[in-house]
Amino acid sequence: MEEKPKEPKMPMTSFASINEDLVQNIVKRLPASSFASAACVSKSWNQICNQILSKPKFASAFSLNPNEKVALEEVVNKVLSEPIRPHFAIANVIGSGVDLREKLDFLATKLGSQTPIIVSCASGIMGRDAVTGEHREVMLEEYWADGESISCFGIILTVGFLPGLKVDVIPLLQPRKVHRPALVDYFVMNIRDYAASVSGWASPAGIILFGDEGADQKPVMEKLDHAMSRDTVIVGDERAQFLYRSGVESRNDYGSSEYFPAAVALVFARDRDKPCGTGEIQFHAALSSGVSAIGPRYKAVSVRKIGSETGCTTLLTARREGEQEIQDGQRILDDINNELVNQIGRPDLYIGVTEQRKCFIGSEKSRVMTFLVFHGVMGGDQEYLFADGVGIRTGDYFQFYHSDPTTALSSCNEVSKNFRKLKLDWSSRNCLQAGVSDNVCSKELVGGFVFSCCGRGESFFERCNVDSSPFLDNFPGVPMAGVFCRGEIGRGFSVLNADEGPEERTLHCCLHVYSTAYLLVSYTPAPAEH
Repeated sequence: MEEKPKEPKMPMTSFASINEDLVQNIVKRLPASSFASAACVSKSWNQICNQILSKPKFASAFSLNPNEKVALEEVVNKVLSEPIRPHFAIANVIGSGVDLREKLDFLATKLGSQTPIIVSCASGIMGRDAVTGEHREVMLEEYWADGESISCFGIILTVGFLPGLKVDVIPLLQPRKVHRPALVDYFVMNIRDYAASVSGWASPAGIILFGDEGADQKPVMEKLDHAMSRDTVIVGDERAQFLYRSGVESRNDYGSSEYFPAAVALVFARDRDKPCGTGEIQFHAALSSGVSAIGPRYKAVSVRKIGSETGCTTLLTARREGEQEIQDGQRILDDINNELVNQIGRPDLYIGVTEQRKCFIGSEKSRVMTFLVFHGVMGGDQEYLFADGVGIRTGDYFQFYHSDPTTALSSCNEVSKNFRKLKLDWSSRNCLQAGVSDNVCSKELVGGFVFSCCGRGESFFERCNVDSSPFLDNFPGVPMAGVFCRGEIGRGFSVLNADEGPEERTLHCCLHVYSTAYLLVSYTPAPAEH
């Protein structure tokens, strides 16, 4: 019987013999979960994965799918569709009766139990749709018809990878016992201790803060403003519902304890042990103001408060600056309303109170700081002016402010102009470096956040996407996530607001009204070694 000719043996091919460039080309196209598995194949593959993820990365996705489960899966699948190692995650949702615990548990399963995560309810969200890629700003009020809520759900999820920084969640604890103050000093010291332990410097690079809707964040921000370096940028939502997970398990035990979180801070601190060759991440901030001053300054003459700690009103009389006559609330309001006679619509009124206060942490030496604090005007009678909240003292000066879309639009355009200057500065600096050296350290924007007053948006400006426009006009391809909130937190704006005078720099304002706070995160690669 004739033997069949033997087929030539083909050389065995293993993963190890695949060209590294080919491996890198394949691995960089993998979704995050497969990418993580690829990094565990071998040391050489791990090195390739580290090269692919050598720079910071943000991934953000938005969904308005009315099916909460589908919406959550859409945004998670989108942010994990490319290689990324989650160092933190923020999810902001809109809707009625949303189960935050369910969302938090789902994200912890997908992103890892050690990933710091904050989930909050917002008054509106802004970002790029996970399916269509369209940018949208959506307010919760758009889902109300004839005074009744229409079933809705929306979510914006942001995941960040920030090599060179350490990130964790630190809560502000408040005793559940009635009338017991929050542990603000302990909170500030915890933030400083964490930053010092990972960076050697007690002031972190940045903080994103979410405050409980029933807690007063004014003393919190005053202490933080006092304790932190001027380089520490703080932004956030003053009044929200939130849940969180920290990388430190003991911080997560707040459901059954004698304390509850009155605020939570996502803290970004520099890593003193970062690998050689890791570049520098920098936080930049800007503010679009939406109020205009009106009328003369007043000096508070008599002050008293009524109501509970969670719903206090301040009653006050005042005199015009430079005058002796004491004026009641109704007369003051009549004068202000006369000045507003040419205003379209009925703007919201505030008093901006200039407060000089001693600030200290624990037993540390105190210092006097001057704050601008806004209080909503609730009305007045023939005896008192009624202002929302507490903290005003006899002798404090104040001025009236009103919501103003013209001012807000102009301010938003100014922020956009400053972003453009920043972008051009980076480009010109990069070109200069490229002209004198092959060792180019090109600065680039990684991502950003927007915290805008829920009084703004399309109904305020009579056009859409105004609050997003500084990002969209200058950094159209950069991941950005935004929320509309009931109190915008913003501290550290001198980086971009170059036109500030000496008086504005000494007057501290961290809690804003009708404003939008912007946070940019940039990256400069480390110089290449020769």
